[in-house]
Amino acid sequence: MSLAEPEILTRRDPYRFGNGAEPVLQVGTLGWSVKDLEDPEIRFLWDQGRYEIIEGVLTVMPPAYFRGGKVADNLKFILRSYLVTQKIRAAFSGEVDIAAAPPRVLRADGVVVFGDDLTRFEALRFDAPNTTWEDHVLTLPPSLVIESISQRHEEHDRVTKRKWYGRFKVPHYWIVDGFARTLECFRLNGDHYDLDAAGTQYDIVEPPAFPGLKIPLREVWET
Repeated sequence: MSLAEPEILTRRDPYRFGNGAEPVLQVGTLGWSVKDLEDPEIRFLWDQGRYEIIEGVLTVMPPAYFRGGKVADNLKFILRSYLVTQKIRAAFSGEVDIAAAPPRVLRADGVVVFGDDLTRFEALRFDAPNTTWEDHVLTLPPSLVIESISQRHEEHDRVTKRKWYGRFKVPHYWIVDGFARTLECFRLNGDHYDLDAAGTQYDIVEPPAFPGLKIPLREVWET
C-alpha cells in the first residue's frame, strides 16, 4: 500500500463523505475541526455549500436571503465611510469563516478588520504559496463581526454565536435583524458582551465605542 492511499481512503470515508461516486460532506457527522479545512478536497466541498462546525459536528446554515445580505452590506458601507473619515485602515468582507476554536468554525455574515488588528492579520504567514490571511479561515479575532438574523434561527446568532465570539475575544459584535428592523451593537467586556447601543425602525444609532459614528437605520433598511 502506498503512502498516499490512507489519505485517499480518509477522504472517501463513507461516514463523512457518503457512498456516492463523488464525495459529499455529510451533515450531522462528528469529529470535524478547523484542521480538516486544510485539506484541499475538503475545502473545495466546503466552499460549495453553507457549512459551520459546531462543537465538532458538521452543520448546514439556513439559506441566505437578499434582505439579510442587504442590511449587513449597508451597515458595512456606513462603517466604511466612518473609518475613512477617521483615517483608519480597514478591510471588509462578507460570508467569512472564523475558527473560534478547533471544533467551532462559524460563518459570519460580515467581518471588519481595522487599525492595529489589521496590522496583526497582515503579519500572518502561511505555508500555501502566494496566499495571505484573506485566503484562509480567520484564526485571529476580527475587529467586528456582523450577523444578520435568519428567521427561525435567531437563537444561533443571539445566544450561541454571541457566546463563542465573546470567548474568542472579538471586540465588537453587531446583530442586525432586517425583518424586525432592529440593530444591537455589543462591546466586549472580559469574555462576554455588554450592549453598547441599540435601535429600531428609523432610529439613529450612535455606538459609544465608535465616537462620532451615526447609523441612520432608514439607510440600513431601505437603501
